Amino acid sequence: MNRTHLFLLLSVIGLTGCARRAANPSTADAHTPAPSVSDRGNAAKPAPDDDAEQALAALSATPIYFPLDSSLLPPEATDELARIAQALRQRGLAKVTVAGHTCELGTTEYNIALGQRRAASVRAYLVNLGVEPGRISVISYGEERPADVNAPEKNRRAEFSFRLAEQAHAGDL
Repeated sequence: MNRTHLFLLLSVIGLTGCARRAANPSTADAHTPAPSVSDRGNAAKPAPDDDAEQALAALSATPIYFPLDSSLLPPEATDELARIAQALRQRGLAKVTVAGHTCELGTTEYNIALGQRRAASVRAYLVNLGVEPGRISVISYGEERPADVNAPEKNRRAEFSFRLAEQAHAGDL
């Protein structure tokens, strides 16, 4: 295994742990003052964390499908990516992970690299539309997570998962 493959493999392993970590809303709760007795009866006013979670819940995206052996964004993907970019720009606490996938054709190493290129092309497009690069992470699953084993064209895709950004603590600055 050459150095490039080793670096790619280690990068994928490192990113896999990051992609699966769920947002921890309890960290924000630890620094939020408890509501007063008069606030507890006011059900109409949501807590700040509720607003953030509702904003995150409103984010959704359909997969971007790619042609065989390609990481070039298909023209039909631009409308969906523009919608995602606008939604992310409107929600400053939201982050996204773009996961690249492939069909079963090709070697494992090739498919991991192709999935990485697919996710990276989606990331680059979102950055070009004004989303801060630090809010977009990428990962490749290659052929390991097929959407449909009987329809390879559905496996050549990039998928999105959204989460809340970890907030810096005032004492950590």
